[in-house]
Amino acid sequence: MYASREDIGYDFGDDSKVGSKPIKPNPNIDGGWAWMIVLSSFLVHILIMGSQMALGILNMEWLEEFNQSRGLTAWVSSLSMGITLIVGPFIGLFISMWGCRKTAIIGGILNALGWILSAYASNVHYLFLTFGVTAGIGSGMVYLPAVVMVGQYFQKRRALAQGLSTTGTGFGAFLMTALLKYLCTEFGWRNAMFIQGAISLNLCVCGALMRPLSPKDISEKYSVGSNSEENQEKALSHSPETKKSNGVLSEEPGKKEEATNEEVLDSVQHIENGGKSRSGQNMYGLRILKTVSQLTVTVRKGFAIWYSSYFGAASLFTNRVFVAFIIWALFAYSSFVIPFIHLPEIVKQYNLPSQNNIFPLTSIIAIVHIFGKVILGIISDLPCISTWNVFLMANFTLVICILTLPLMQTYASLAVVCALIGFSSGYFSLMPVVTEDLVGTKHLANAYGIIICANGISALLGPPFAGWIYDITHKYDFSFYISGLLYMVGIIFLLIQPCIQKKQPREKSTEEAQV
Repeated sequence: MYASREDIGYDFGDDSKVGSKPIKPNPNIDGGWAWMIVLSSFLVHILIMGSQMALGILNMEWLEEFNQSRGLTAWVSSLSMGITLIVGPFIGLFISMWGCRKTAIIGGILNALGWILSAYASNVHYLFLTFGVTAGIGSGMVYLPAVVMVGQYFQKRRALAQGLSTTGTGFGAFLMTALLKYLCTEFGWRNAMFIQGAISLNLCVCGALMRPLSPKDISEKYSVGSNSEENQEKALSHSPETKKSNGVLSEEPGKKEEATNEEVLDSVQHIENGGKSRSGQNMYGLRILKTVSQLTVTVRKGFAIWYSSYFGAASLFTNRVFVAFIIWALFAYSSFVIPFIHLPEIVKQYNLPSQNNIFPLTSIIAIVHIFGKVILGIISDLPCISTWNVFLMANFTLVICILTLPLMQTYASLAVVCALIGFSSGYFSLMPVVTEDLVGTKHLANAYGIIICANGISALLGPPFAGWIYDITHKYDFSFYISGLLYMVGIIFLLIQPCIQKKQPREKSTEEAQV
């Protein structure tokens, strides 16, 4: 659904040079195995984001099975979607330590485990832990490496590659909605989740396809380091400014830590070599000590890079427009997620299940969402068109659709509104460009990570809020009205803050003229 962080600031594919050493062309960059990485990322978007967009089917089954309130039941879906995005910055720690391939494979196992364990749920609270938390963290551990690897393998065609891979969200929402509906009808929701867990094991295959670049290729690309793990860690310190600001952290303390840890490892190895005559039990203990020391080195290096990358941008919050952008993100994504979770039940209340079974409304949103991303991206690339204006117009269209959706009570009218929701929500592909305009390229990666976290919080709180409003009013109308109005408040913040910032320089220039 989102453009990746590499597309906006993780400069894994920069053509930077160190000294005068020329960088040789790499056949795997922008070609060769790079397209297998795109395929892997595309499948990840289908299996993770597509499945999350189809959770409205399971939400209806959970309501009937456990007879809990809609607000409480909606927490299951929102936890899974929200945690997937919120944990993104923290998953960077695992990537910096173990690389994308291992992180994605572990995440695939965790995601599948969450689905399978959820099949044995006895209550909603059980689903909070198994599906919301376990499957959500697993999804986050696969999703971030999927977008990171595309950035590593592409330079010139990065935008095209990211566009192709993220369209998997729309395809996945369409396919997974039909699949889950069929499985629930034929086998019941418990067996459906068990089967979906088995399907999710394919995420491990996607992770296995994330082959890291060879040390030679990475050394040619970055002209630093000698192995792929070290260069992946260095690549995570995205921008030039971050690299400069991290100089003290990564050079002086880093060298001291490496020297200290190397001494420990050398001493352990010396004892191990000199103590061959000792008992096997003592040797076993020395091997454990050596392994722990090596793990400590890896963790300390990874944590230093991760901490400096994500917490070195405190100055971002002094930018009023960026703060307004965060407020907008807190309200925006929930307005897009709420229809996916609650539309199946709304259709059931309007007595439209027969028509919705032929072509689900959520599938309409998913399909049109694909075209919305492409078309809005093409329009914003036109020289005479402002990306900011396209972004605002798409937001206005979406908020109007959210406010008018409760007024539509026929399948045809709901289909039209859902199509407009899908098209206007294509502005997600413009978010990296807008973020760059607000904070500049130096803070782009960290800023986009914060926006993603804000969207995760929105996805976490939105559906339960809508269900809670229904439990009070016994209508979904007020849920859409309130979320739409909050969304409008976020848009107003985006409109006001740029005007304030434009006035401040003019006021200063007037004062200088008077002096």
